[in-house]
Amino acid sequence: MNVIQSSDRRMRAIKENSIMSFNAASSFPLDFIEFDVQVTKDDCPVIFHDDFIYSQENGNVFGKRIPELCLSEFLSYGLQREPGMEGKVLVRKTKDGRICNWEVEQDDTLCTLQEAFIKVEPSLGFNIELKFDDHIVYEQAYLVHVLQTILKVVIDYAKDRPIIFSTFQPDAAILVRKLQSTYPVFFLTNGGCEFYDDLRRNSLEEALKLCLENGLEGIVSEIKGIFRNPGAVSKIKESNLSLLTYGKLNNVPEAVYMQHLMGIDGVIVDFVQEITEAVADMMKPSKNGEEDGLSEGIGKVEGNSKPQFSQLELSFLYKLIPQLLLL
Repeated sequence: MNVIQSSDRRMRAIKENSIMSFNAASSFPLDFIEFDVQVTKDDCPVIFHDDFIYSQENGNVFGKRIPELCLSEFLSYGLQREPGMEGKVLVRKTKDGRICNWEVEQDDTLCTLQEAFIKVEPSLGFNIELKFDDHIVYEQAYLVHVLQTILKVVIDYAKDRPIIFSTFQPDAAILVRKLQSTYPVFFLTNGGCEFYDDLRRNSLEEALKLCLENGLEGIVSEIKGIFRNPGAVSKIKESNLSLLTYGKLNNVPEAVYMQHLMGIDGVIVDFVQEITEAVADMMKPSKNGEEDGLSEGIGKVEGNSKPQFSQLELSFLYKLIPQLLLL
């Protein structure tokens, strides 16, 4: 994800959610890429993270929701496909309300879900986040229409590509499971780090309950929620659910290594190469032949097995958690 205001140039290397960024990621040892899908006014699933898309003209900033735009309007923002054509100037609004120019080192055009299926390396899995606005209460008929529109593209173009659906919207998660049974559905949660009117979104326990009651395959949690409630990991695993995490802490190698110790199945990271290399170094065997950390097979725990901790690993775990939660 591009963090425009960040001093870390890696956060501005390639335009996020673009074909260029997806194919660049495919060169690294990962199973899936994660991106957000929304549906335009004329029923085209497109890939875009934010609830609003902003442009600036003559010093004035204009914002629209993706479902308010038709496809041609959406594609008129940013870099254009035709040489010589200029698109609307893309800007981004930060959480504190500041407007920043959306400038990256390698730019690319906005894209549709169909284009991603056609143009991205076919062996790379897609974790498709079904994106809905946190502040809107949706009618079921609208959710069904949006989901069916996305599913049609997936069914027509996925072929043998691995697919995961995920969403923060509880009703959308339930519905996409009812509408298809081919691909796993994961419920996204902040794990209690933020609170919402919908109680199903407010804890790992509620996420677990939602999954078990509706036949979902797993949970994707903000990693701080896991570190604040590590006991939830065993409950989730004992329920035969998969557990993935996201969050800024997943760009800290020690945090990712610790999750492997805890039995978490996978992590969503920004810096794939740096994180995989750093964690691999932590797992190298010591000279006397004993493991400093883990055996091979980073990020995976087979079946219902639980990781067995040495005293050294437990000490590492307990000392690191409070420090990570301060970040």
